[in-house]
Amino acid sequence: MIKQTGHADLPLHHGVVPKWLADRMMQLGTEIIQTLLLTYGKKEVLCRLSDPLWFQSLGAVLGMDWHSSGITTSVMYALKRGINARAREFGLCICGGRGKYSRKTPDELLYLSERTGLDGTALVRASKLCAKVDNTAVQDGFQLYQHNFILSDEGDWAVVQQGMNAEQKTARRYHWCSAHVRSFVENPHSGVTGESRGAILNLADAKASSTRQSVLSLATEHPDRIVREIKLMDSGQLSLFEGDMQATEMVESHSERNCIMPAHHEVLAEDVDLKRLGGVLAASYESQPQDFETLLLTPGLGPRTLQSLALVSEVIYGTPSRFTDPARFSFAHGGKDGHPFPVPTRIYDESIRILGESIEKSKLGYTDKSECLRRLHATALEIENKCDPEADFDKTIAHEKENSKEWGGRTCYED
Repeated sequence: MIKQTGHADLPLHHGVVPKWLADRMMQLGTEIIQTLLLTYGKKEVLCRLSDPLWFQSLGAVLGMDWHSSGITTSVMYALKRGINARAREFGLCICGGRGKYSRKTPDELLYLSERTGLDGTALVRASKLCAKVDNTAVQDGFQLYQHNFILSDEGDWAVVQQGMNAEQKTARRYHWCSAHVRSFVENPHSGVTGESRGAILNLADAKASSTRQSVLSLATEHPDRIVREIKLMDSGQLSLFEGDMQATEMVESHSERNCIMPAHHEVLAEDVDLKRLGGVLAASYESQPQDFETLLLTPGLGPRTLQSLALVSEVIYGTPSRFTDPARFSFAHGGKDGHPFPVPTRIYDESIRILGESIEKSKLGYTDKSECLRRLHATALEIENKCDPEADFDKTIAHEKENSKEWGGRTCYED
């Protein structure tokens, strides 16, 4: 179970996701979620959404700009469109959104609770507390502008919300998951992503217990006394915490899952685990085509589509350690800004078709295709572990761009 999974830099990007990509993101994103539901269940979907690195990798495999803060808005909008249209079937629903839509979250949760028998008051309280903690208790310079509450019909939930620092042109995304929350004010986050600003005031940290008590005590004091003590503090005669070292210890939480998103738009070799990418490429290009036709039961399937499917299957079947380099997943379907290469729409459509077919056959009891997707991921892992297939980064990018027109390559600048 993932908790406090780290932080990442997210440069602010402006602009609109073109409809041709937004619709594909909705289709593939929904198919990925449905596969996770059929394979692992609703709790796992919520757990994945609460992992910052998995979420960033999902956005990259869907063709969004691999490092951009726009992944948060576009992915959640795509998933909300796809999941909510099938809410009864999935047992999941996404509330809230960006700006004015975030403020509709309480009403949406009360509406859902009336129809499911869930405790609407408790859900609204959870939503408001998540927003309040990240906007007020954690004073890191970011003001929330997006809040999504993902709810299951079993009462479990996850929150994905994002704040903006307009002056620094950066964003920070926060993740919550009810499965991990023992207290809303003691280590509640499953992860925080955003640009590191050094020390921050985090009153939600477990080590800040005595500090929270001090704040509560101050709130009951007469204002005149507080003013006098502030003057003493300014003169150096009094410390607010009177020697309590927890005030400094609470400032920053450390995680092994920290992920720094750089400002540069292009994907560089150092942004990608080349050995892992090499395993994917080797599984796709270095075996005989007929082997893959047998593997996926799809006559005529080419190696480029297998490259995308291998990365899609990793998003579905990969363990947490596989998502430490989200940029690698942009090699599935490129990026709308043309980095690492234009979105190959024909390959994208094949990925949607094949994943959709595997889901429908699984529902009918035929698991060959879904098992083949799992085996595709296992094949890439085996090659990666037993060989040394480090990718030739420049050659891979050149190959993608040379074939971009044939594969229906598009960017947001062409629309």
